[in-house]
Amino acid sequence: MQLAYEIYESPMGPICVISDEENIIKLHFEQDKWMNYLSKHEDIVHGSKLCSEAVKQLEEYFDKRRKSFDLPLKPEGTTFQKKVWEALNTIPYGELRSYSDIANIIGNPKGRQAVGQANKVNPLPIFIPCHRVIGKSGKLIGYAGSRTDLQKQLLEVEGCCKNEEGSNC
Repeated sequence: MQLAYEIYESPMGPICVISDEENIIKLHFEQDKWMNYLSKHEDIVHGSKLCSEAVKQLEEYFDKRRKSFDLPLKPEGTTFQKKVWEALNTIPYGELRSYSDIANIIGNPKGRQAVGQANKVNPLPIFIPCHRVIGKSGKLIGYAGSRTDLQKQLLEVEGCCKNEEGSNC
């Protein structure tokens, strides 16, 4: 199966979108991670119709003209992780949920830490909106490991970043 990629120069820095012939399969923020991924796939090609459409939709998102994505996505993960990612897709643009909320949605009320781990390995951030998940206290915690700076930027795009001790950002 032919893999393709495209780099989008976002307001947050370069984002790499990777697709197979039918689906978007990965999105990477960190250049070292996508460079490592690309180096392991010597047959990957630059550009495809699907990657171009994904970049177009990301541009619209960052320009605040798109609130949801219309792309075929195929995240690789465990059954549990996929269940979490499906729940994340129910969070509306500009709204937030806690890790506990997501654990309850998937029928595993004690699984908030496992939800956090599933978020951490989400292969399609932004498209699967793990940035909309925050701590129960209202604080940004654990996004992409420790990249709450990225989470804050995404929440600012969506207009749901508070502060001045109104929590969140």
